Amino acid sequence: MRDNVILWWILTAFFALIGVVYTGWNILANPTLPLVNQIEWVGTVALFFAAFMGAMIAFYLDRTHGAQGGELPEDILTADIDDGDPELGEFSPWSWWPIVLAGSAAVFVVGLAVGHFLLPIGLAIFVVAIVGWVFEYYRGHFAR
Repeated sequence: MRDNVILWWILTAFFALIGVVYTGWNILANPTLPLVNQIEWVGTVALFFAAFMGAMIAFYLDRTHGAQGGELPEDILTADIDDGDPELGEFSPWSWWPIVLAGSAAVFVVGLAVGHFLLPIGLAIFVVAIVGWVFEYYRGHFAR
């Protein structure tokens, strides 16, 4: 985890440095324009925003590393594979409801692009898919 924090701080410094170089280069390349027009705002904002996001991730990882009370199994050279095997929760690999849910999203998006008459159909399929997926353990072979 410590290596991840260091990498994110390096990325933050890189994006901040490139943002300064990019902004300065644009100012030097357009000396006849006013200062507001010399700066290419989209690239400048994007680079500094990328630096800001890298700093946020590095800060979060640093705080998480300090709060976890030890090293992760991935960071210990003598750790076994089973040491980092968490409980992933319960899922249904045989369930067809996620495919129906994706189909409802597809119908809805096609309705946005092609014809608005498909929007209520997509919403109706969405409701059926959500209810079916939530209650699939209450009926049939997998009922509890």
